[in-house]
Amino acid sequence: MLDAASPWQRAALGFVLGALVALGQAPFGLWWIALPALGGLIWLIVRAERALSAFWIGLAAGSGQFAVALSWIVEPFLIDIAAHGWMAPFAVVLLSAGLGLFWGAAAALAVRTRAPAVGFVAAFAGLEWLRGVMMTGFPWAMLGHVWIGTPVDQLAAVVGPSGLSLVLLLAAAWPVVWRWRGLAGAAVILAAAFAFGEWRLEQPLPEARDGVVRLVQPNAEQSLKWEQELADAHLDRLLDLTAEGGAADLTIWPETAVPFMLEYAPSVAGLVMSASGGRPVVVGIQRESEGLFYNSLRVLEGEGSEFARYDKAHLVPFGEYMPLGDLAYDWFGLRAFAAQAGNYYSAGPGPRVLDLGRFGKVLPLICYEAIFPRFVAAAPERADWMLQATNDAWFGVWTGPFQHFDQARLRSVEQGLPLIRVANTGVTAVIDARGRVIEQLPFGAAGHLDTRIPGALPPTPYARWGDGPIFLLLAGLALLAFRRPGRRGH
Repeated sequence: MLDAASPWQRAALGFVLGALVALGQAPFGLWWIALPALGGLIWLIVRAERALSAFWIGLAAGSGQFAVALSWIVEPFLIDIAAHGWMAPFAVVLLSAGLGLFWGAAAALAVRTRAPAVGFVAAFAGLEWLRGVMMTGFPWAMLGHVWIGTPVDQLAAVVGPSGLSLVLLLAAAWPVVWRWRGLAGAAVILAAAFAFGEWRLEQPLPEARDGVVRLVQPNAEQSLKWEQELADAHLDRLLDLTAEGGAADLTIWPETAVPFMLEYAPSVAGLVMSASGGRPVVVGIQRESEGLFYNSLRVLEGEGSEFARYDKAHLVPFGEYMPLGDLAYDWFGLRAFAAQAGNYYSAGPGPRVLDLGRFGKVLPLICYEAIFPRFVAAAPERADWMLQATNDAWFGVWTGPFQHFDQARLRSVEQGLPLIRVANTGVTAVIDARGRVIEQLPFGAAGHLDTRIPGALPPTPYARWGDGPIFLLLAGLALLAFRRPGRRGH
């Protein structure tokens, strides 16, 4: 029946299978649907007679997966529907199809090997890693993310996120290659992965640090956040939550929580310190220096003095900076897109570890910096904990915030470091060094959470070696795909 199907019908089936694979992502977490759907897609691809046919199937499948997984991408355009709403459909279509090219390329490469199923596993995992690094990278909705929140995610401490993708790919491909024997092999892979994860989760963790840390979630609606007449009300909400019931030893506010800049409203620092009783507050705030603007975390204490600061280094393309914007200014004098002309943000120098005294050394991450394993690994020294300050109101209320949250959790598993996550609308939570949620605030509600910083583990194998072992394994699979004798697809 499939042999009689037209190319369009095969592509349509690929799109549906890709959409089903996306159901493994948060907030659905249906890995048991994603796994057989991926297996069906691999079976469909290996039956393609030509590389071009396989490419169209892979492209359609990738487009289906990203259309579902990244459906939240329309949310920023709906903040001001009158001005930007018309762009939303184009954003979904163009982004899904653009990222689907990686799936199409993997499929086309696979059918050129002697063992297409194995070739697809190697090509897909390699190209997925490349997607996370090229042109600043976008490692969102990786296949391996379907395991986050299950014991299997503990493998990330050894092989990272690409290793998690490889587990899903191998479990999906083995039944295609060896049928019933392959199905048994896939069951063994999954059983071993779950068993390892359960064992690791049962191991003890170090004690939490002394001192109460308050996480403030103001729940400021994005469409109203920067309204000038509401600025004082937004600040008052932050101050009230900071002071409520007595100040904590350390208070943390989310990304760009303050609707003022200290350079132009110096009295704000005094108000913050009055609410905290002079105790340290990590403030998410924009700052200006020599005509340049930064998305920053500033640590204030005492009477409002700043004793630590971090400027966001990995900016969001088109949202926080315009690619080639500074070059257009240098060459053609176009100021509208140039950070150096005070338009858009300028990037900070890179990852930085801040020493917070009794609270230890912290690696600050602003918003989507936490989705990049390589950015976290590039810290100049090992921190005691990680802090992600974010404003996920841009991502809506359904899929985006929870996918972002899951990816941040995975950094804890990879590095063996706890994570404190403070978000404007949620998810505000405390994550232990194995990626488990200890405490969290209700999503979409204003409030504060008083907690302690969990203890850290020694560096994990992934923290020491990075993706090196995975590269070696992928190279071995690629050689196997090209050299293995026998009929294609078996």
